[in-house]
Amino acid sequence: MSSIALEVKDLVKSFSLDGAMINAVDNVSFQVHAGEFVALVGPSGSGKTTMLSILAALLSPTSGQVLIDGQDLAQMNEKRRVKLRREKIGFTFQSNNLIPFLTAQENVEFMLRLNGQADKAGRVRSAEILARLGLSDRLHNLPAQLSGGQQQRVAIARALIHNPAVVLADEPTASLDTERAFQVVETFAKLVHENNRAGIMVTHDLRMCQYVDRVLQMQDGKLVRAVETKKEIMELAHGAIKH
Repeated sequence: MSSIALEVKDLVKSFSLDGAMINAVDNVSFQVHAGEFVALVGPSGSGKTTMLSILAALLSPTSGQVLIDGQDLAQMNEKRRVKLRREKIGFTFQSNNLIPFLTAQENVEFMLRLNGQADKAGRVRSAEILARLGLSDRLHNLPAQLSGGQQQRVAIARALIHNPAVVLADEPTASLDTERAFQVVETFAKLVHENNRAGIMVTHDLRMCQYVDRVLQMQDGKLVRAVETKKEIMELAHGAIKH
């Protein structure tokens, strides 16, 4: 069995709403191994995005632990968390947050610059990842010259370029048409597997689950179901396709 890249233990995130405490994440525990691609699904308001923000070290939990490569986020000061987030985590948001005055390739290489890895090999790798995502003819285009779907694919490449231990994607297919969505998630899955990274994708589109190794379902802040066999995962995905 491959090593555990991400471990979540008894995680709770509480918010105050109209004087009452609401658990957006309610005592959740799970592990993701290196080389494993996991989908996090559930209805709107189930806690998926809050969970992803905690895993990305962008939001602190109320209690519980998140360990990335065995390192406990709760035991770190802000400076160490920033360093870990930069080096060990790749994150793609629904809003892609590309830098408007950098080309597609420069946006991807920006993560390498942050980590002091901007060299010839990194430039070759950035071009290769963008090509695999169908953007070989868009390397030198600025974000404003790209469609929303193309921008999203640049953001995915940027999340993978620095070989993070954990890759997190929040609705990566939200701005893509169906055909391109399937292509992007399939390529995303291959890159996670080939590079032995732990990948977690939040998605509302169950059809995309056919490319993952496991599906974790959240509801009302709780982890209510884990779909772990390929047969069950395909049934879930194809059930969504039929509907």
